[in-house]
Amino acid sequence: MKRLGKIVRSATPSTGVQFRPSEYGSAGARDFLRDIIALANAPVEGQRYIIVGAEIDAKGRKLLREVGREDFTGNPSYQALANEFIEPPVRIKYQPVMVDGKRVGVYEIGDCQDRPYMMRVDHSETLRRGDAYTRANDNAVKMGRRQLQSLFEQKFRESVSDASIEIGFPGEIIHKDRKIAVCDLAQLPSAVATAKLKQLIDIKSGMKSSGSTTMVARLTHARLFGTDSPYEDRSPDELAAEMRQIRQRFRNQDEHYLFEQHSQELQFVIYNQGDEIIHDASLSLVMPNHAAFYVASQLPRILKDDRFVDRTPAEQAEYPSVALSDDSVQVSSKLGDIESGELMDIFTAPLRVCVGTDLTGRRFGVQYSLFAKNLRAPARGKLRLLF
Repeated sequence: MKRLGKIVRSATPSTGVQFRPSEYGSAGARDFLRDIIALANAPVEGQRYIIVGAEIDAKGRKLLREVGREDFTGNPSYQALANEFIEPPVRIKYQPVMVDGKRVGVYEIGDCQDRPYMMRVDHSETLRRGDAYTRANDNAVKMGRRQLQSLFEQKFRESVSDASIEIGFPGEIIHKDRKIAVCDLAQLPSAVATAKLKQLIDIKSGMKSSGSTTMVARLTHARLFGTDSPYEDRSPDELAAEMRQIRQRFRNQDEHYLFEQHSQELQFVIYNQGDEIIHDASLSLVMPNHAAFYVASQLPRILKDDRFVDRTPAEQAEYPSVALSDDSVQVSSKLGDIESGELMDIFTAPLRVCVGTDLTGRRFGVQYSLFAKNLRAPARGKLRLLF
């Protein structure tokens, strides 16, 4: 943290350092993606930085502005945003730094050796698939055909063919299909609790229309929740309000059910069949999203002595980076160097998934893209999950 403080104090806007007066937030997603791409493509060595809460005034003085704590909570998730829209994957670390009593934000962008970086899919009318930017002095400039061609030619001269790479599921041979067992999601703790409340609401609503006493409601409550749970005389509206909070209330129990008791572990392997080392490799996976297809965005809490406790930061760091959107699941993993003739696991801790019975007999495609410093082109392909 002291290192970043020194950078904030001494840095000025340049090809590898950008100042931004205020947070990006959700409304600034387009600017964030453009700025990350521009810095990743900048012709500089080593790390690159965006310093949020800093600007240079008309007299050339550096001014620092306080950045709100909420910008560091992961909402929005800046890393997930980059994973979804930028290829090859870019490593980003965003953290608060106290400088002269003020909290500023510093994005640290990893050493970018796999240029050019560009938009993987459309974000908006003004930021489309294939768009790429770079830094000219301290400005983001859209790259033209000649600039992109030069980077691709350089990469081709220094690269190896992606035909030497094979990716799949582990086994005696590398498999392209993986069978996944399904489970009954109606037994999710939140689903069970919701069903009980719904029965109680139906009973209470029926009592109101028929003029019955509360005895039926009391007996129903005892049957559903047990005699140890005291009965409370609540209206259907009050019960409905409680039902809307069920997901949040049972979050830990649901995650334990999905990703501990009924999880399927997904591991992928990669084999370098070529004669040369693949340098600085990273893999991204894209799968469809579905209401009955659950992928853990992080390892679930551990149930210990009737309470849920956090895992260690070291355990969480071993789990892949997962970004969830309405229609897709994106997973990324940094692999480093892949030796010639080496078969290696993609994930240190396998991906955890849980699939509901609604998907029985269905299949999902898993699109993969392997990027590396010296690959002539990304190694792309498709695997299948069979439910």
